[in-house]
Formats: sequence, C-alpha cells, structure tokens
Amino acid sequence: MNKTFCAAVIFAIGSISAIAPADAAGCLSGAAVGGVAGHLAGHHAVLGAAAGCAIGHHEANKDARRNAYESNRSGDPSRYDHQ
Repeated sequence: MNKTFCAAVIFAIGSISAIAPADAAGCLSGAAVGGVAGHLAGHHAVLGAAAGCAIGHHEANKDARRNAYESNRSGDPSRYDHQ
C-alpha cells in the first residue's frame, strides 16, 4: 500500500506541476534556511522548510513591489512638470 500511495502522490505532484507554472521566487532559499533552522530546533525540518518557503516568497514579493515602485518613480523628471 505504501508503494501505491507514493506512486499516487508522485503522479499528483507531476500533474499539478505540469498544469501550473511555479513562481518560486524566494521559496528555495527560504526553505533551505527554514529546513536547517527547523532541524536544529527539534527535528522539525519539513515544518521549518514550509515556513521558510512562505516567508521567503513573501519577502521576494515585497522586494519586487519595492523595485517596481522605485522604477516607476525614477525616470524623466520633466514628465512631472505641469507648465
């Protein structure tokens, strides 16, 4: 039964990844750090990796929003002159 369950999980993950493209900005580095921290905090590496992925993704989104805001602010200053 374990082999059947593992095969079904692998098939499901493969099907989902084929349908939806992954946007893992910040997730991999966050998961690595969270996994190590979770392991050191009592052998909870998977929980730490999941939390690290969520935090890393959140931080990457904040950086992307900040960069988009700054790129919109920089540019030709004459476009703000209303004469």
